[in-house]
Amino acid sequence: MWLRKVLTSYWFICIYVHSAKEQQRVDLTSRAISMANPTSKQNPTTNSCFSLVIFLLFVIGCTARPIYPLPSQDDYRIRQPLQTFRPYNIAHRGANGVIPEETRPAYLKAIEDGADFIETDILSSKDGVLICFHDVTLDNTTDIAKYKKFENRKRTYEVEGVNRTGFFTVDFTIEELKSLRVNQRYSFRDKQYNGKFGIITFEEFISIALDADRVVGIYPEIKNPVFINQHVKWPNGKRFEDIFVKTLQKYGYKGSYLSKDWLKQPVFIQSFAPTSLVYISNQTDLPKVFLIDDVTVSTQDTNQSYWEITSDKYLNYIKNYVVGIGPWKDTIVPVAKNYLEEPSDLVARAHAHNLQVHPYTYRNENQFLHFNFSQDPYKEYDYWINKIGVDGLFTDFTGSLHNFQEWTSSDTKTESNILHKIALLVSPYNN
Repeated sequence: MWLRKVLTSYWFICIYVHSAKEQQRVDLTSRAISMANPTSKQNPTTNSCFSLVIFLLFVIGCTARPIYPLPSQDDYRIRQPLQTFRPYNIAHRGANGVIPEETRPAYLKAIEDGADFIETDILSSKDGVLICFHDVTLDNTTDIAKYKKFENRKRTYEVEGVNRTGFFTVDFTIEELKSLRVNQRYSFRDKQYNGKFGIITFEEFISIALDADRVVGIYPEIKNPVFINQHVKWPNGKRFEDIFVKTLQKYGYKGSYLSKDWLKQPVFIQSFAPTSLVYISNQTDLPKVFLIDDVTVSTQDTNQSYWEITSDKYLNYIKNYVVGIGPWKDTIVPVAKNYLEEPSDLVARAHAHNLQVHPYTYRNENQFLHFNFSQDPYKEYDYWINKIGVDGLFTDFTGSLHNFQEWTSSDTKTESNILHKIALLVSPYNN
């Protein structure tokens, strides 16, 4: 925020200096004409009006929110670019360690805390609107239970081979989903925001990133595509994946990893379903990440085992469609009795196939920290970044990861350095 105001103010200062010099030239010309023709009339209010306009512009530049088009239509804002020199700080469902997951405030907090990417799960409403929500049921993280008018909506469906009972997102319209409030998932986290924020759509999520003061990437997941395609039907035979990609394209997301277009609006597309990632590869060259579950869980669409999808043969195949993998961290470094065991070679093998590794999920609470880290999340970050060598981390506590990386970075830039550079740029206009 402060940098935007400084740069905006600097721009108006330049306009002021240039305009002042131009006004001085006009004044000299006017005086010359007046001396040559004493009967000519001058407008005494010209200078005062000019000064007033410049003053108002300067005040607006210093204090007001910049006037710019709707998100995705803005091509001229100067924003701090995405950092690519260190592992990505991926805000898992926003700053959900502090604010209920996948809500607008959770994402705004994550951006404020330094996230490189904000992550979300994409599901659908009954009427085909894509929403940001993790569970296929609403029971655990909304106040659905208090609405008597929805009592008859409880259903039992098969999800990934298991029968589940609850209130499913696919049985509610977007208007009905918008009427619900979101609660914190974990009982040991702050409950003060329970019931205060609502479910947001995929498009609203995108707008949060595009309206940020700096370049912030998005990291959406094609969530439970098999289930969604069974229960939601779009016109003209379109699939969940088609609507997902079309939404990204609508907002200008395009380009392969690290291309000019991608750096302008960064995105990673993720899914546990390899067939979805392969399917959309014919529609977009945006980078994709294959998520990998626990060793006991098979893929939801192809029923492949963990050992098969992490084999060199499979990595050699999937690298044609994805730029990375996103494994659960305890599959990379096995755990016994809450102590880390010897790391596997998955990261090294993935890197050998030119694949990035973005493990999940890093959390500050003691029940999630293995004994090796002595209840210190910074020790865990240090281990995974500097010993294991991962390329990105999904974290519930964006601020903690950002602080660790800033404190350990040799390339940290302070506000005073930037202000000094701006002062040097302004100095030629002072004469």
